[in-house]
Amino acid sequence: MKTPDFPANEKERLKTLRSIDILDTDPEERFDRLTRMAKRVFGVSIALVSMVDENRQWFKSRAGLDASETGRDISFCGHAILGSDVFVIEDERFADNPLVTGPPNIRFYAGVPLRYLNGSKLGTLCIIDQQPRSLDEDDLDMLRDLAEMAESELSAVHVATIDDLTKISNRRGFVSLAQNSISLCARQQTPVSMVFLDLDKFKPINDQFGHAEGDRALVAFASLMRKSFRDSDVFARIGGDEFAVLLTNTQEKLAREIVIRFRSLVDVYNVHADRGYDIEFSDDIVSINPDQDSTVEDLLREADVLMYEKKLDEMPKSGLAKEA
Repeated sequence: MKTPDFPANEKERLKTLRSIDILDTDPEERFDRLTRMAKRVFGVSIALVSMVDENRQWFKSRAGLDASETGRDISFCGHAILGSDVFVIEDERFADNPLVTGPPNIRFYAGVPLRYLNGSKLGTLCIIDQQPRSLDEDDLDMLRDLAEMAESELSAVHVATIDDLTKISNRRGFVSLAQNSISLCARQQTPVSMVFLDLDKFKPINDQFGHAEGDRALVAFASLMRKSFRDSDVFARIGGDEFAVLLTNTQEKLAREIVIRFRSLVDVYNVHADRGYDIEFSDDIVSINPDQDSTVEDLLREADVLMYEKKLDEMPKSGLAKEA
């Protein structure tokens, strides 16, 4: 049996797939509509929107199939994402594949790779049948059109969870990603810390230098977060000048050291940027018991209170009361 190779950009592809937080999510009508349409238009027994994960293919939408995932090593979609156009199997090349010799007894497969905004092929829209068949050029064009619609829906997932200005996760994206990470840490019994970052003296930047410069400061701060935090960390702009980071497998002491290193990076940026102002921030850290019932939204609300109280305590010393 021929197992699928890995794309050259596999590491980036998997990072992109996980960044949109679509794996293991509930069915959605916008994707189910496409698989129903494909199944009906082509008269096949099965139609899928499949995401190719590290060791599995997981079905975001499935029409005519009960299974929610299969191994990547036996998947046809794993082969399809290696190409740039429709991948069709209508011969004996995969006769010994378990999906051919056993349920769902595939005798025909056609899948179109689904490209994301950065070009990564995350999965496929595919049609499957238990009877041999072939597709003419009109059929291929129709399948491509349906795949383009699925790609548009994947892009919409991205738009809904990404901050327009800084291009990192927004509050909605952070809540979803962070909740999943906390659940994973709970299963693995590993520590989690959440860091809250609130820009100081941000209003004077807008007032003195203009809102375009304020936006520039926010973008710079987000860029520094990308450079400082790990790929496994979840970070986001959760409000106007408020940011958050979820540090997985990290106890509070280590989280404090990570924040100190980040602060040093910001200090270096300030020296070299020389914009006439410094980017400054307050921080707070909450250690999370993965088994606790609190949601990420609960933690964000708790952080809002803690940061407000902290700033009130600092106002007489820093003069923030005059700037509020």
